Amino acid sequence: MNIALIAHDDKKELMVQFCIAYCGILSRHKLCATGTTGKIVREATGLEINCFMPGSAGGGEQISARIGYNEIDLLIFFRDPLTPKPSEPKDMDILRMCDMHVIPVATNMATAELLIHGLERGDLDYRNYVHK
Repeated sequence: MNIALIAHDDKKELMVQFCIAYCGILSRHKLCATGTTGKIVREATGLEINCFMPGSAGGGEQISARIGYNEIDLLIFFRDPLTPKPSEPKDMDILRMCDMHVIPVATNMATAELLIHGLERGDLDYRNYVHK
């Protein structure tokens, strides 16, 4: 499966901890991430991650485009809901693309853990759904 990782600045450490905890599962899949998130996760875990540009330089848009071309199967996007971000419209565009293309999304640790356990069990074979 192709898994995309994005984390707002205040959630990058949480993403690192998540990826450390589930490194064994994640290592069996193709990972991509926005630039800074991917770099710090790769350094902390040794996971192979295709890093796009940093989110502030268009990395989120690069992931969104790949969602549009059905090249992403799952998105883990740890968002900071307490601090307003200038990128919020772009963040909503990414989430909208996931809804349009039936891509499972986790925006917090609880949902991410549910998805990763489902992935491990093979419960996320949703490819039978029609992508429009």
